[in-house]
Amino acid sequence: MGMKDPFGRTVDYLRVSVTDRCDFRCVYCMSEDMTFLPKKDLLTLEEMDRLCSAFISKGVRKLRLTGGEPLVRKNIMWLIERLGRHLQSGALEELTLTTNGSQLSRYADDLARAGVRRLNVSLDTLKPGKFAEITRWGRLPQVLEGLQAAKRAGLKLKINTVALKGVNDDEYETLVAWCADEGFDLTFIEVMPMGVIMDDNGADDSGRAGQFISLETVRAQLARRWTLAESSFRSAGPARYFNVGETGQRLGFITPLSHNFCELCNRVRLTCTGMLYMCLGQDDSADLRAVLRGSETDEALYAAIDAAIARKPRGHDFRVGPEAQAAVSRHMSVTGG
Repeated sequence: MGMKDPFGRTVDYLRVSVTDRCDFRCVYCMSEDMTFLPKKDLLTLEEMDRLCSAFISKGVRKLRLTGGEPLVRKNIMWLIERLGRHLQSGALEELTLTTNGSQLSRYADDLARAGVRRLNVSLDTLKPGKFAEITRWGRLPQVLEGLQAAKRAGLKLKINTVALKGVNDDEYETLVAWCADEGFDLTFIEVMPMGVIMDDNGADDSGRAGQFISLETVRAQLARRWTLAESSFRSAGPARYFNVGETGQRLGFITPLSHNFCELCNRVRLTCTGMLYMCLGQDDSADLRAVLRGSETDEALYAAIDAAIARKPRGHDFRVGPEAQAAVSRHMSVTGG
């Protein structure tokens, strides 16, 4: 059984935010003084298992756990191990995580045993001082130790770097070279206008408009040093890939603003409260928690999922330039990274 949206796109990829909490406070993702959801509002891990399993029954083939930081959720390995049964049955092709890397030293071996084969790790700089500025609470050595633990566990790693003008635009070549040395893939991401941080005058003070840099500019900069050949490789996500001739590594670019990828969108996002967002850049959502708790069987849940997919929009409303105010008011951590 497969799910088709109104535009004929197959929806087979679910991203699940297992918590809105994080041990970092990255400047483009969260306010430093975040107010987190009360625990009573969160789905239990058992409810997340039931919801994810329902989506898999409907045709989801790839499942990614996100946050916040997924590995700070208490007893998260129970959920990951439970979901691993769908890998064993063949119903699910891949179970992956997006993480900030802070907890990988603790969990890498357990993740590998549970059937996770690949991780995306968010890392925007290799400079400890700058890392502390971007993440506010993070320590770079802790993340680097986690990456090495993941390598030892046999996990394939992809580094996700948000391109920030005036912040890390002097490190792009360094990051490519470092990832090549470490055997990591690398994907650059344009900063997205999500979440409003208000100043005293009621204006958006997030600074995102000034931080935006087109990845066309980044790619042109990198092409002066390396030979970049467009790759035919396609992941379940939105990245456009290039092969780096001199290093053999795969380099991705995710361009939600300068060149959106909506025509190929195959994913929906489930929050830790059971809200299903059919588009990252739109506010329309479906409350699956109420349906889940209102029925002991999954028939009503299947019907609610079908109704939500039937109103998945054509695309988002992110905009480039000084006029690029927050397209949606919720922070990235609410929907899931």
